[in-house]
Amino acid sequence: MQFDELDLTWDDGDERRRQWQHRAVARSEARARRRRGSRAFLATLLVLAVLGSVAAGVYLGAGRLQNLRAAPDYDTGGTGEVIVEVKPGDTAFVIAQTLLDKGVVKSVKAFVQAADREPRSTAIQPGTYRLRSRMRAADALSMLLDLGNKVVNRTTLREGLSYVATFKELEKSTGIPYADFEAAAKDPVALGVPDSWFTRRDGKPSKKSVEGFLYPLSYEFAPGSTAESVLKEMVGQFLKVANEIGFVDNVQSALSVSPYEALIVASLSQAEAGVEEDLPHIARVAYNRAYKAKIPLQFDVTANYWLEINGKDPKHSGKLSNAELDDQANPYNTVSKTGLPIGPINSPGKEALLGAMNPTPGKNWLFFVVIDKSGKSAFADTVAEHDRNVQQACKNGIPLC
Repeated sequence: MQFDELDLTWDDGDERRRQWQHRAVARSEARARRRRGSRAFLATLLVLAVLGSVAAGVYLGAGRLQNLRAAPDYDTGGTGEVIVEVKPGDTAFVIAQTLLDKGVVKSVKAFVQAADREPRSTAIQPGTYRLRSRMRAADALSMLLDLGNKVVNRTTLREGLSYVATFKELEKSTGIPYADFEAAAKDPVALGVPDSWFTRRDGKPSKKSVEGFLYPLSYEFAPGSTAESVLKEMVGQFLKVANEIGFVDNVQSALSVSPYEALIVASLSQAEAGVEEDLPHIARVAYNRAYKAKIPLQFDVTANYWLEINGKDPKHSGKLSNAELDDQANPYNTVSKTGLPIGPINSPGKEALLGAMNPTPGKNWLFFVVIDKSGKSAFADTVAEHDRNVQQACKNGIPLC
């Protein structure tokens, strides 16, 4: 069989052309794949670069933010002396604001952060402290926790002091003049004594005085205190104790006398008792004589009180003259005047208040006398029994005979 060469040649060329076209397409697709791969690689590099930039920005931004958040604080222990007062109930934030206002710390936040790191910071006591100016917040906190830096004007007032003796003690401990206390005491209601306290049921007059309301205790008065603020604190303490023991309600319901009358009895008992256990006994004698027998109390201590508030020295009972005991000008006279005096004669303590509120029950005592040098008293219903007790007291070395 014969083939046309021309046809064979043409056929062969067509085959080569198709092969060439396939190779061209393959090369084109390969180049396209390479271009796509390059673009993907470049895109990946671009994403990584962007992410790296973002990460770096976040890191640097966080550092800058941390710097911005750092609380301004001094870097020294401070200099000089600054007096700072921490009031009851002050939180760390309030204390920090006080320290900032006084120039002690550089920022409120620095002190609050220091307090957050120190568990003992909740134990900061109210009071006045010596700190330094421009000091590290942590150092300021440490000084507040050290009670050695606390400024203390401590005054201890024992039971049974008259207002005269109280003012003298306060003058010594606080440096506030006696005259300032005397002036502040002229209006006891302004110092916090409710006006209702001066009500009496026995028909006798009341003397509006701070006497009886200056509660005996150990006090710490802050520097800069005034006579008025000191006396207000003491009156407030009296009212607190009276409320705690239910003095007003118990007296009015159980004794049928006014709280003021019971306060007078408490002060008389406080002055007369040589030992604590006798306080309710002497209160019973006072109530019996004033309200049952309706006879003069004949308590020597009221004569001594009159001497004291008139600038004279008190005396032992056996040394008081008849004129001093029965001074008719003395509104506290209990020798010839019946009933209770016009007001308290000192500051009774808690036990004396309790004794006046709960006098010894079931006793008809009208007399008592200190029976021995321990201060203990003997009690009697009759004059004859009392006389025997007096003789026994003399034998025991009590100068009554």
